[in-house]
Parts: sequence; C-alpha cells; structure tokens
Amino acid sequence: MHSYIYVAIVTVLALLTYAWMGTRVSAARRKTGIRAPAVTGDPLLERTIRAHYNTLEWLPIFLPALWLFAIYWNSTAAAVLGVIWIVARIVYFLGYTAEASKRSTGFLMQTLTTAVLLLGVLGRLIYLAATGAG
Repeated sequence: MHSYIYVAIVTVLALLTYAWMGTRVSAARRKTGIRAPAVTGDPLLERTIRAHYNTLEWLPIFLPALWLFAIYWNSTAAAVLGVIWIVARIVYFLGYTAEASKRSTGFLMQTLTTAVLLLGVLGRLIYLAATGAG
C-alpha cells in the first residue's frame, strides 16, 4: 500500500493555517473595535477578512488537486508542492493584511503551485486513459 502520510500532514497543516488566519480576523476585530457581523469600516479588518476568505475560496481547488496528484502521480511531490502552497498562502496573507498591493507574490506562488497540481494530475489521468493503464 502506498503511503500518503506526508500528504495527510500537509492537509492538516493547510487547515491549521486557515484556522490561524481566522484567529487573525478576531485579532483585527479587537484592534479596530469592529464587532461581528460588520465586515467593513476599517481597511485592516477588511484586508484581513478578504485574505482569510480568499484562502477559503482556494481550499476546495487545492485539496482535491493535492490528493489526486498524490494518488495518480507522486505523493512525495504532492507533499512538497503542498508545503509550497501553504508558505505561499502565508506570504499572501501577511502581505495582504499589511497592504493590499503586497499580496501579489504570495498569490502568484500559490496559483502556480495549484496549476502544477491540477495540470499535472490532469495530464497523468489523460495519459492513463489513453494507454489503458487506468
């Protein structure tokens, strides 16, 4: 049986990263004095919420791609790409919360990583289907 332990660890780390971002939203609320359910009124809070939401928007793309890549291509490579994605999301989050214009590097890194996972697994699946190996 193929081991997916590293991909599982990366999955948990990605979810913990997302949870950490949620704590930063709470901290921004305390700092700005803006209570839920309001989501506007201070640029720091607005950027923090947006960075958190954007990560949530990418998780349903990233996680299946990560696991499919691990299953159909290579679990070690998937885990490494997953770590890169997590680092990129942190870079994105810290940049965005500091100033909106500082989010681009992290966003580009995570987009490229996700593209490698998605296109890599798609290519592998097409290959397996074409060769009858799937």
